[in-house]
Amino acid sequence: MKTLALMGICACMTLAQTSPSCDEEHKGQFDFWIGHWEVFDHTGKKVGENVIESRFDGCVLQENWTSSDSFSNGTSLNFFNPQKEKWEQFWVYHNGTTLHLEGELKGGSMILKGESIGPDGVAIVNRITWTPNDDGSVRQHGEYSVDKGKTFSTGYDGLYKKKT
Repeated sequence: MKTLALMGICACMTLAQTSPSCDEEHKGQFDFWIGHWEVFDHTGKKVGENVIESRFDGCVLQENWTSSDSFSNGTSLNFFNPQKEKWEQFWVYHNGTTLHLEGELKGGSMILKGESIGPDGVAIVNRITWTPNDDGSVRQHGEYSVDKGKTFSTGYDGLYKKKT
């Protein structure tokens, strides 16, 4: 067992040493989301706070979300994957469930999509769009589809305002 663990550690160290640094062309595309934020729903009600921080020399963004009701707290790692030539987000909810999204910056907005399985076993396509606004705020629009992406419905529509 120890030999197997050491082989795994050596393989990871070798991969880390031979992997290129993060993609300089795409690095910074999602930096508009960095900050300490208060988040409001479409009615203006505060729904939580989010801290987005740059990690690993700007190659990764780490999100730490705290909802006002403590129901949907979680964290994510966001990075540009040069092998896939896409941005990725790995989200983990406080209860251990996860969501994996992929996408790109389009027209100034970061648009990431991924599939999950709903409680009834139906496949759900999730699409989240982050758009920076001229006043420094950021809109995060979460949508879902139960018909394989033919039509989407809004799941949430949040406005991020810098915490003062």
